[in-house]
Amino acid sequence: MAPARHGPDVTDKPGLDKRYLTMPHTERGMVIGLFGGSFNPPHAGHALVAEIALRRLGLDQLWWMVTPGNPLKNKAELAPLKTRIEACEKLISDPRIKVTAFEQSLGISYTANTLARIKARNPHVRFIWIMGADNLRTFHRWQKWRKIAETFPIAVIDRPGATLAYLSSTMAQAYSQSRVDEDDAGILWTKTAPAWVFIHGPRSTLSSTALRNGHI
Repeated sequence: MAPARHGPDVTDKPGLDKRYLTMPHTERGMVIGLFGGSFNPPHAGHALVAEIALRRLGLDQLWWMVTPGNPLKNKAELAPLKTRIEACEKLISDPRIKVTAFEQSLGISYTANTLARIKARNPHVRFIWIMGADNLRTFHRWQKWRKIAETFPIAVIDRPGATLAYLSSTMAQAYSQSRVDEDDAGILWTKTAPAWVFIHGPRSTLSSTALRNGHI
């Protein structure tokens, strides 16, 4: 998952279906999870995070947000957006999951700004930001990370090697009083941010980096 987002790259002409470049349709009262990342490439571990989030958080939809780029990673290694979207679609069977790349058309740079735009356009919807526990360690390096934590509740999904490490993260310590008991994950959407929950569950050892490097 990306600490920050690039705005649209004018040199990147993804040739995407228009539905990927606009926010998915919502209905009043929906509970929607936001699962963002470069997904370079996506793998079964990502699908597992999405599945756990749908089940434990009581979501009506999950937006699988494929981002244009990540400034903390080498863009030369980034597959075309269209390629990554198609790969994500192949992993998905649940109709509640909506693969989208609407950030490509927003013209804004950071996750915090993306979330603010989502909130402004969908005042009738409850959103939860979803991320793997491995990203919690470096969450404080994300641009405006406190603004992210204070926009929507956050669900942190367990990942290999991160079960204990997350406790010492800057984010976990800064918002220790805002942590919600895991048994209450299903009502996280009723909480006012900052609020976050750590969800244990099945874990996949797959890694996008290892897949790119041919180590898996």
